[in-house]
Amino acid sequence: MSIGFMGIQFGFALQNANTSRIFSTLGANPDEIPILWVAAPLTGLLVQPIIGYMSDRTWHPKWGRRRPFFFAGAILATIALIAMPQSSVLWMAGAILWMMDASINVSMEPFRAFVGDMLPKEQRTTGFSVQTFFIGVGAMIASGLPSILDYFGVQNTAPEGIVPDTVRWSFYIGAFAYFACILWTILKTEEYPPEDMEEFQREKDEMNFMHGVKETVNGLFKMPKVMKQLAVVQFFSWFSLFCMWIFTTNAVTKNIFGTSDTSSEIYNEGANFVGICFLVYNGVSMVFALFLPSLAKVFGRKLTHLICLTAGGLGLISIMFVTSKYALLPSFIGIGLAWASILAMPYAMLSGSLPANKMGYYMGVFNFFIVIPQVIASLGLPKFMKLVQLEPIHIVTLGGVLMILGGLFTLRVDDND
Repeated sequence: MSIGFMGIQFGFALQNANTSRIFSTLGANPDEIPILWVAAPLTGLLVQPIIGYMSDRTWHPKWGRRRPFFFAGAILATIALIAMPQSSVLWMAGAILWMMDASINVSMEPFRAFVGDMLPKEQRTTGFSVQTFFIGVGAMIASGLPSILDYFGVQNTAPEGIVPDTVRWSFYIGAFAYFACILWTILKTEEYPPEDMEEFQREKDEMNFMHGVKETVNGLFKMPKVMKQLAVVQFFSWFSLFCMWIFTTNAVTKNIFGTSDTSSEIYNEGANFVGICFLVYNGVSMVFALFLPSLAKVFGRKLTHLICLTAGGLGLISIMFVTSKYALLPSFIGIGLAWASILAMPYAMLSGSLPANKMGYYMGVFNFFIVIPQVIASLGLPKFMKLVQLEPIHIVTLGGVLMILGGLFTLRVDDND
């Protein structure tokens, strides 16, 4: 099943590393980019809880519980990945981002529940860490694709308003990888049937869209205590990540490469190097994920998460003081440690407090605390930047401070399976 995570992360990594670049190429100003990104978190806010609810109540003798959603999401995400770099105007890119993020979420949310379904509690920390390893593999390759293609002679610049060929072909390759990895997982894994088929059938008969919406809203008021405690950690962690994904390209190209001209060779060289930086943090995350279970046994999951988020926060803050491109790489090593933990530790701590028959549903509700900070960032940061005259590099630094704050809130979590 980890191969599927690798494919999904191809899509997410291409989106995170290149969407701001595409928006800038199509004429967006830096303070307009967060608004254009709002489609992604809003989509997750709506899609993931409903998909989690529906996948809990789905069972097919051949397809299983989660795999139908893997497949549907893969088809739609593949189409969106192919369409995204062909955008010719901003509204088109924004609309395709909405479709792409919704499609990826249709695959992603059942995958998180899949780990909880298939593994006993004592193996879940290891399971989520192995998942993080394969996420790192996919993201590392995807983040570096524009630079790799540039090295092999694919055109890295284009006329004003046109997406360069290195970015176009990266998305095409990512679309193929996404679909192939999901298909491999569907064909090579089997799922366990519900333990109580009669009770499962009763819940399935109740399933409809409005009931799912109602249950999702009610879920916010019926969250387990551990989920409420982790919600604060997630809020600050993902706000900081969103600051990084939105503004790193503009911050690095302006502050280190010295240009905001999206059609220039130096800008596209800088944008490619941001992809290399993202490759570094995903590569570090991939390797570090293998050591997370051992660290969690020694220090506990809470302290391990605090240490990692602090390393990531310091990495983001340090970007403001960097003056050469290669000096950026140590900053992204720290971010890689945080990313590995963000993808594993909160879910490992949460899964032990959830009922097995509502794993997908609660994982979907938990996603609120990933997407709500991103919605707030998308809507609030443009006004905030204008109000106090902030540059993209300042928002990246703010993200580092909030990541450390999220780490401190981890100490409040009751981490008991």
